[in-house]
Amino acid sequence: MAGRLGRYGLGTAPLGGLFAPVSEDEAEQVLAAAWQAGIRYFDTAPHYGSGLAEERLGRFLRALPRDAAAEAVVSTKVGRLLVPGQGEEEGFPGRTGFVRVRDYSREGVLRSLDDSLTRTGLDHFDLVFIHDPDDHWEQAAGQAFPALAELRDQGVIGAVGAGMNQAEMLTRFVRETDLDAVLVAGRYTLLDRSAAEQLLPECERRGVAVVAGGVFNSGILAGGVTFDYDAAPPEVLERVRELGRACAAHGVPLPAAALRFPHRHPAVANVLIGARSAEEITEDLALAAADIPDALWEDLDHAG
Repeated sequence: MAGRLGRYGLGTAPLGGLFAPVSEDEAEQVLAAAWQAGIRYFDTAPHYGSGLAEERLGRFLRALPRDAAAEAVVSTKVGRLLVPGQGEEEGFPGRTGFVRVRDYSREGVLRSLDDSLTRTGLDHFDLVFIHDPDDHWEQAAGQAFPALAELRDQGVIGAVGAGMNQAEMLTRFVRETDLDAVLVAGRYTLLDRSAAEQLLPECERRGVAVVAGGVFNSGILAGGVTFDYDAAPPEVLERVRELGRACAAHGVPLPAAALRFPHRHPAVANVLIGARSAEEITEDLALAAADIPDALWEDLDHAG
């Protein structure tokens, strides 16, 4: 699995309208810029804009020439069914005609995948993550994983993973199930390295590919003011200032270090970037290519 992902992938939550709506034209431009830049791994989910991100990604990929489209690697997620009704935005304003229903049962997994295939117009997903099962371990491990493993064995999907904003349960998944990959969001960054304690070593030992998401901790490491989807507290702001001073001393932008940091661990196969414009894609990939001296990493390890 790891070899097919490439070093950087596109996370499509912004294309589903995370925090603020994104127009159809803007979404298409982001996808086109990512493809032009050589990105071939795209991660999506029903949760992102109540299916909007899946729909937009599917339209883009279906419009590519068949040979080109075959290069794409696509992951989606299960665990939130979309049911028609007046639901909560849950961070995605602009499309509230669906209620998100948590369901990690075998039947829920099969229905979710069928719905995702319909929304994208694709006939196959290369990787399917069990999405945010924080309070649903028994059903996720006891029903969702076996259902996905069966589909993997049948060749219906390519690989099975789990994606969360925490490292502890992901570590349990790696130890107690036969996952191919994990998506750990915000837990292996310059600000939060908790995934390095157990999750990343366990993945390395077992050959489980790690996709690192949320490397800016929802914005604070890229010039924003939010940390893990909320206003950054004073102590986090001070740590970011300290990290920024260390980077400035070496002439390296803080976001460049944030993008490159996860690849320091051998278990990390891919770092997801998210963008709301084509310009952000260009900027992020330029930052990812920045020259970073070893001395900076030493300073950041001390500052972080």
